[in-house]
Amino acid sequence: MVEDMAEDIATRTSTTADHLRAALDGPWAAVREEARTQLAGDRFIGDPYLDYRAARARVLEQMRAVATLGYAERGFRREHGGTGEPGAAVVALEMLAYCDLSLWVKCGVQWGLFGGAVENLGTERHADYVKRLISLDLLGCFAMTESGHGSDVANLETTATYDPQAGEFVIHTPTPSARKDYIGGAAEHARMAAVFAQLITQGERRGVHCLLVPIRDEHGADLPGVTTSDDGLKGGLPGVDNGRIVFDNVRVPRENLLNRYADVAPDGTYSSAIENPSRRFFTTLGTLVRGRVSVGGAAAAGARVALSIAVRYALKRRQFADPDTGAETLLLDYRSHQRRLLPLVAKSYAYAFAQNDLVRRMHLVQTGQDLDPGAQRALEKRAAGLKAAQTRHATRAIQECREACGGAGYLTENRLVTLKADTDVFTTFEGDNVVLTQLVAKELLTAYSDEVRDLDALGWVRFAATMAGDVVRKRSGVRQLIQTMRDGAKDTVDEGDLSRRPVQLQLFADREDYLLRTAAHRLRARAKDTGPFEAFDNAQDHILAAGAAHIDRLVLEAFVEGIAGIADPAARDLAETVCDLFVYTLLEENSAWYIMHRFMSVERAKAVRRGVNELVDRLRPDALTLVEGLGVPEYMLRAAMLDDASVYERS
Repeated sequence: MVEDMAEDIATRTSTTADHLRAALDGPWAAVREEARTQLAGDRFIGDPYLDYRAARARVLEQMRAVATLGYAERGFRREHGGTGEPGAAVVALEMLAYCDLSLWVKCGVQWGLFGGAVENLGTERHADYVKRLISLDLLGCFAMTESGHGSDVANLETTATYDPQAGEFVIHTPTPSARKDYIGGAAEHARMAAVFAQLITQGERRGVHCLLVPIRDEHGADLPGVTTSDDGLKGGLPGVDNGRIVFDNVRVPRENLLNRYADVAPDGTYSSAIENPSRRFFTTLGTLVRGRVSVGGAAAAGARVALSIAVRYALKRRQFADPDTGAETLLLDYRSHQRRLLPLVAKSYAYAFAQNDLVRRMHLVQTGQDLDPGAQRALEKRAAGLKAAQTRHATRAIQECREACGGAGYLTENRLVTLKADTDVFTTFEGDNVVLTQLVAKELLTAYSDEVRDLDALGWVRFAATMAGDVVRKRSGVRQLIQTMRDGAKDTVDEGDLSRRPVQLQLFADREDYLLRTAAHRLRARAKDTGPFEAFDNAQDHILAAGAAHIDRLVLEAFVEGIAGIADPAARDLAETVCDLFVYTLLEENSAWYIMHRFMSVERAKAVRRGVNELVDRLRPDALTLVEGLGVPEYMLRAAMLDDASVYERS
């Protein structure tokens, strides 16, 4: 009878986990499932014991193996040899993060950044480059960042000066700070760079544009005028050859300008269908949003691996005897351990649903199915916010998992320190998290106004200060499902039951509304006494808080919508509880703000804390089901401590 019960529990757990995994796998579930099979085994894993040069060589060979799986083709248009499935491409490559983040970055640089720049900024005259880079016949790199300018792309110093007599652009590094830096692929493997530079023609600067510049010959030697160097050892990602590039009056043909949004005629005449320089610049960068979407997803994937390892370890590892029974206690039976890990599991579920929604939106925009004029900018804002949120979550979650596994967590054989090292830089590349959160808030404050986006700082501050209060619900396109839940709520937030979803949604929306409205007022008050730059700088903490609150609301709404798509009752009920834990965790983290601004009484804040305790206790029996639902197969965890008998067996 006991055996039958155990078998029934195992079946039920497996079934529920399958339903949760299917929900988190999202619109491209079949792509994820195929990748779990294709990436099984040792072929694509990293080897932390290799020195960085051997690691780079290994990753390059692994990338060549990935090229045979069809992942890259999905990200390119049919006329270039692809299949025109950008959403599937992002999801398929994200699965590489379960194996080795160096491999994910290497593939992302080649097909996402370099390939994305050539296809999305170029025209048909660059089609052959696209075909060659898909097959890896042409290895490239994405040369945007400079030693002196990272986040401030508009003020890059590298120049591309047109010479009409020769019909060539002259690429030059005019100052030491103009050196291209931290460029993946630049140290060893790349043969060509997509170089972002200030375009100069007929004596006039036309802003940042992208040109294709060969940097090495077929034997790997630097071409004349090009000097590459190695960034050397980094904090992680040993398989990625980050390097530096300096150009000394390097000449490339006029046709090497990626000319989708602007062109230079043989005589040097500049032309663009987008007359406003600022709008042209942001349009250029906006087409490259796929990279930012991908970084957030890969970071979240790394966090799912770490949590899958740490929770499984806590379900095996025992420490300290129960005085009543004499039996040693499982780590996950301690309240403190539940509080350390289960709220992070809940956040991973939330971010998985939000990432699925983001990739779906990106796919619709990039395949021309969503032609709404504001869709691209809305996508850029959402991608910036979720990249910041997910990379920050990964940094915190992986560190917590490392600590929760004690000394075993510090051993390289158990992967957590490698995951920590490899994801650390994700908070920086594809946009510094603080800058991205500020970008989100700026987009909100300007209410997506075309006029304001092109204003100078003073005009922007003045507009933000005269905004109406309720931008959030007027402009954010809240889905009908969410709005129906809000409209059906009869209680005020102060008297409503915190376990009810409409009350939770209202609390998140109220925080965002309040922060946006008061940030605008603060900008106006400060602008009366000082300049616009000082006004913005003075309110930066407030602006960042508003951006973070907006991201939290979007994630909660995506979670709610994701739950609605789960057909299995048991899986849906479990997901509802996980969502409650996500909400209560964020309310607890922000309880001081809610109390200070009188959205929550002290007693209600105490109830939130009790609620977190009750929810982790309720979810404890389903801990294994929840990590199985995260979708990382057990055979892909590769943490030695999970199978180390000396850790678990007692005589």
